[in-house]
Amino acid sequence: MKVLMLTPYLPYPLLTGGQTRSYNLIKRLSALGHEITLFCLVKNENEKEYVSELEKFCKEVRVFNRPERPWTLNNILRTAFSVYPFLVIRNWARGERGAIEERLKKEDFDLIHAETFYVMPHIPKTQIPILLVEQTIEYLVYKHFVDEFPVFPLKPFLYVDVAKLKFWEKKFWDKSAKVVAMSEEDKKTMKFQLPGLDADIVPNGVDIDYFNTAVANRSKNPIILYLGNFTWLQNREAVKVLVSKIWPVISAEMPNAKLWIIGKDAKNFFNSLKSSDIRVDEVVDVREVYQAARVLVAPIYGGGGTRYKNFEAFASGLPVVTTSIGIGGTNARDGVEVIIRDTPEDIARAAIELIKNPSFAKKIADNARKLVKQKYNWDQIAGKLSQIYEELGKK
Repeated sequence: MKVLMLTPYLPYPLLTGGQTRSYNLIKRLSALGHEITLFCLVKNENEKEYVSELEKFCKEVRVFNRPERPWTLNNILRTAFSVYPFLVIRNWARGERGAIEERLKKEDFDLIHAETFYVMPHIPKTQIPILLVEQTIEYLVYKHFVDEFPVFPLKPFLYVDVAKLKFWEKKFWDKSAKVVAMSEEDKKTMKFQLPGLDADIVPNGVDIDYFNTAVANRSKNPIILYLGNFTWLQNREAVKVLVSKIWPVISAEMPNAKLWIIGKDAKNFFNSLKSSDIRVDEVVDVREVYQAARVLVAPIYGGGGTRYKNFEAFASGLPVVTTSIGIGGTNARDGVEVIIRDTPEDIARAAIELIKNPSFAKKIADNARKLVKQKYNWDQIAGKLSQIYEELGKK
């Protein structure tokens, strides 16, 4: 299939879940014979040095600039006087729509793959089938953000943006030939909102061999790990719960334990937490922290999508303690592949039990590794997406 793919980021380096997903799928879809022309967005010129990595697998890579900082006065004013929500305005790239229009006049594509609904305003009117892949249901994520927003007088204005977000997200679902969700929960939500929607599931995954390669040794002193992209509200909320309610319970019972908060923008949001017991950092190779830690503790209470940290921990042989929401989008079972607890006290006690009972921790970790190998490896997931390409391209 000849595919025009649009992403709201350059899918390399692998700093975020979205980049990880797109890079791994592009790499494998190319190997399956699909010809991909990639149009993507960057926030600064430095990112363009990584284009060559994508050109290994794509026929062509075109890069367009979006605003580097989201919360600018210009973006806020444009949102206020636009029918589009902030998320669309923030990801609008001058010149991309015109470039796509020109390309569609010159070249015949079998389908257009839009990764996230908010790149779709760049697509001109066309008869080419559009596959929309939703990595999460954005209006639910932003509604959760507004529900928790501390400045009450601003909430009505933010809820207006949530309403616009929901309107356009549903509209672009309806405009697409098919919509792909990450999880059964997200698919059900989509079909509840639009009962006739053609929706399928192509979940997130993990590179089993990569994370199974040893690069570090398990620490002698227990390390509790939280890893994430901290531009996401759910990850910042999780750290606050972890530090204020869970870590005190663990550290009181295990004085030699350490807490590591690792990931994109960790230092920007949590540098004040750094101490002799708490590490706040970004790392080049996340395998080092997965393999050094004793347990991943993820007190996530905001829904949407699936969590790469779960899959990566599973593939790394690291047991996971998380919430019912935090394990959403996977088939992992409590007490078999994961430990599921919903209160901070219960999460802390479960983490302590795993550290004190290495044989139980190993059993959980071994089962989790088998699960991702069977159901969540990128080769199988790319195969499923390739089948959808073939079906849409023949319509």
